[in-house]
Amino acid sequence: MRLLPLSSASAALVLALLPSSAPAAEAPGVSSFTITDPRIMESSGLAASRIHPGVYWTHNDSNDGPYVYAVDSATGKTVARVTLSGVGRPRDVEAISLGPDGQLYVGDIGDNKDGSWQHVWIYRFPEPKQLGDVTVRAAQFTVRYADGPRNAEALMVHPVTGRVYIASKHESAGGLYEGPERLSEGGANVFRRVADVPWVTDGAFSPDGSRLALRGYFTARTYPWKDARPQGEGERVDAPWQGQAESVTYAADGSALMFGAEGEASRVVAVPLAGASGAPSASPQPGSPSDAATAPEPPGGFGKGAVVLAVALAVLLGAKRLFRRRGSAG
Repeated sequence: MRLLPLSSASAALVLALLPSSAPAAEAPGVSSFTITDPRIMESSGLAASRIHPGVYWTHNDSNDGPYVYAVDSATGKTVARVTLSGVGRPRDVEAISLGPDGQLYVGDIGDNKDGSWQHVWIYRFPEPKQLGDVTVRAAQFTVRYADGPRNAEALMVHPVTGRVYIASKHESAGGLYEGPERLSEGGANVFRRVADVPWVTDGAFSPDGSRLALRGYFTARTYPWKDARPQGEGERVDAPWQGQAESVTYAADGSALMFGAEGEASRVVAVPLAGASGAPSASPQPGSPSDAATAPEPPGGFGKGAVVLAVALAVLLGAKRLFRRRGSAG
């Protein structure tokens, strides 16, 4: 059975039916936390600060201005809001990543109609050395894909080379796209497909650049990174069930993956890794999805959650088509 792409509303309905997992064990020195700022309703990306210990950068998915928030994991409180000037009003911001140049890259790359926009954007600005509300001028880069428009929710900047990658979101034909060696503000930056990936809602490189983590709604994998490509089938990580699971990043020391989700007072869950290089733990945590079921995943899929999703789509397909017709009429 071929799964159809979900609209945001359909995905939310399906994910609401899924059970929650027990909290995973945490890595020493890295803790889960709850985002308490009521302005952050759709946290859709995470990036660990390198100069402010315990601080994570995030942003809303949509219905917000050109804002990026710094959240202190010790308290869950916002300690800075950065307003980006010179970029206009973002369309569908889905990801954030910190480059080796000390700059934050924000991916305005979402396209819920799967190819309705001929180009998307990346915004870049230096990570502030002092935390507090500030307005900064950001560089804006136009992005096009060599094989045509597509929806995407994951943007990753390699921490050594500084090259930008985007993973498209598709249940059976997702791709990892490589940007040019350096982004240019003059003209379009063409991203070219270099690998196939499963259904991805976010991704991140380990701090040393040796692994690439990709997450979906149901689970996650990390892949060895060699010759500027992910290698093999990757290793499964015990990602938490989070409903609208939209974000992942490595902790600054590489000891854990931090998994986030949309929603009011959303929880960021720390899942420990075996080593600073980002290798996943070999033993699942009690109560985790992989502890409950060890059957192999479907090729290109994200495990047993995909089966639940397939069944629920039979009910939601009519609503999805209605959304598309309304969108076309508009």
